[in-house]
Amino acid sequence: MARVHLFADEAGNFDFSRKAGASRFYILTTVAFPEGHDALATSLRALRFELAWDGVDLRREFHATDDTVAVRERVFEVLAAHDFRVDATILEKPKARPAIRSSEERFYRTAWAYHLQYVLPGLLPQDAELHVIAASVGTGSKRREFLRGLERAVRESTGAPARVAFWPAATELGLQAADYCAWAIQRRWERGDDRPYRLIRDRIAVEQELFRRGRRRFY
Repeated sequence: MARVHLFADEAGNFDFSRKAGASRFYILTTVAFPEGHDALATSLRALRFELAWDGVDLRREFHATDDTVAVRERVFEVLAAHDFRVDATILEKPKARPAIRSSEERFYRTAWAYHLQYVLPGLLPQDAELHVIAASVGTGSKRREFLRGLERAVRESTGAPARVAFWPAATELGLQAADYCAWAIQRRWERGDDRPYRLIRDRIAVEQELFRRGRRRFY
């Protein structure tokens, strides 16, 4: 039985206000590799050694927000050499009804539920298994709440055999690829900067703005 590995990361935060630092959008991004992600992982691992040889002090995982421009350019070059599919669900947070954002876990679960509703029909073949590998959110009991929300969204979205892994991005290069794609999409929506977005645009299958028809903003 075929198994689809779906790597996920999110951009934005759970600050539902207009304070400095609060994101306007919350963006859930998933990346899938039709031929498996081993080849990309090997290429990204090789890039780490090349960067080290070049004198780059890369002490942590690839993380688009924190990486230098030079490192980001090299990572996007590696991504461009591989086949993958990107899907994103964009939620404009001020348009989210209070019930949806009554808790961070509820909002997170809602984002996942709609994302899977739009993405799975074109992604998951009949009789395939689904393995969702998401970048973990929160710590301790908060992390467990987010994980339960994700597991519920997956369970309610498909009848296929499915499992969820909730890992720190540092542990898996597929998650670091998802981070880069989420960052590129976020730059476009939050800042109007589409330069990184253009580097992955041809890999994007679904880019769904969930509240696009909504006119009311609740804050």
